[in-house]
Amino acid sequence: MRRAIYPGSFDPVTLGHLDIIKRAAAIFDELIVCVSVNSAKPSGLFSPQERVELIRAVTEDLPNVSVDCCQELVAEYAKSHRARVLVKGLRAVSDYESEIQMAMLNAKLYPKLDTVFLYTRPKYAFLSSTVVKELARYGADLSDFVPRQIIGRVRSKVTGGVPNPM
Repeated sequence: MRRAIYPGSFDPVTLGHLDIIKRAAAIFDELIVCVSVNSAKPSGLFSPQERVELIRAVTEDLPNVSVDCCQELVAEYAKSHRARVLVKGLRAVSDYESEIQMAMLNAKLYPKLDTVFLYTRPKYAFLSSTVVKELARYGADLSDFVPRQIIGRVRSKVTGGVPNPM
C-alpha cells in the first residue's frame, strides 16, 4: 500500500490545499492529511483540533483520505505511521527553496522518506491561509478561496462571532 502524508498548518484549509489533497489522493492508496503544530507559529486562528474538523468536513467524499494531528517532527510521524512519502505543494520558487531544505532534513532523519512536490495550479498560486484570514477580516467574499462548507466557520472565527458591518 502506498501511504503518503500531506503535512501543514492548514489554518484554515484553502481551496489550494484541497486541490493538492485531491490530486495526491488520486496518486496514493492512502493519504493522511496531518495538521502539524508549527513551533514557529505557536498559536493560530483555529486550534489544531478545529483544523482537523474543518479538513474532515471538506474531504468526507474522499474515502482514502484521513486527517490527523501531530506535535512531533513530521519525519517521526511518518516513520511511526509507516509512510514513505511526504506530499508538499509548491506555489513559487521561494517555496521550493525552503521545502527542498526541509525535504533533505526529513530524509536525514528518516532515510526511507521521500518528498513529492505537487505544483499549485495557477489559479491558487497567490493563495495562502494568511491571505484568507486577512480577506475574512475585511468581510471579502471567500468563495474563491476556501471550501464553501467552511466559509461560515472562518468568518465567525475571524470576527469573534460578530457579523462584519461591511
